[in-house]
Amino acid sequence: MEFIIDGSKRLFEVQIEFQKMFPNLKIEFYAHKHKVGKGSLKEDLLNDQLFLSEIRNGHSGHLSIHKDMKVSELETAFEEVFGLSVQVFRKSEGIWIQTTASDGWTLDEQSRAATEHNVVDEEIIDSMDQQDFE
Repeated sequence: MEFIIDGSKRLFEVQIEFQKMFPNLKIEFYAHKHKVGKGSLKEDLLNDQLFLSEIRNGHSGHLSIHKDMKVSELETAFEEVFGLSVQVFRKSEGIWIQTTASDGWTLDEQSRAATEHNVVDEEIIDSMDQQDFE
C-alpha cells in the first residue's frame, strides 16, 4: 500500500486508509515524537479533524507500507517522510494498546497477535505495553 500525503487530507482519512490494510491496528498522531520504548502521552494526541497542512511542517511525499515492515520502521518513516509523529496501536481484548514493547514486530505480526485468542506471550507483551502509562 502506498500513502500519498498532502495538506488537503485530514488525519482521520490517513487513519482510515491504514486501518483498511490492517483492521486490528490503528495509528494515532501526536504533537511530539515519543522516545524509543516509551509510549506517546495522551495530552499530545492530535485532533483527527486537523488537516495535515496544519501539522506536517511542509513535508509531503510517498510512503510504501507493507506487512513485513516493522512498527518502528513505519513510525520513523512517517517522521522522516512527512514530519508526522505517529504511534501504532494494536487491539487486544477490545482495548487499543500502544505497541511500545513490541515495536520490533512487523505490522503483520502485530495484526496476527491481535487476532489470536490464547497466546500467553501476547498477555505478557500487553502488560509490558500498559506499564508505560502507570
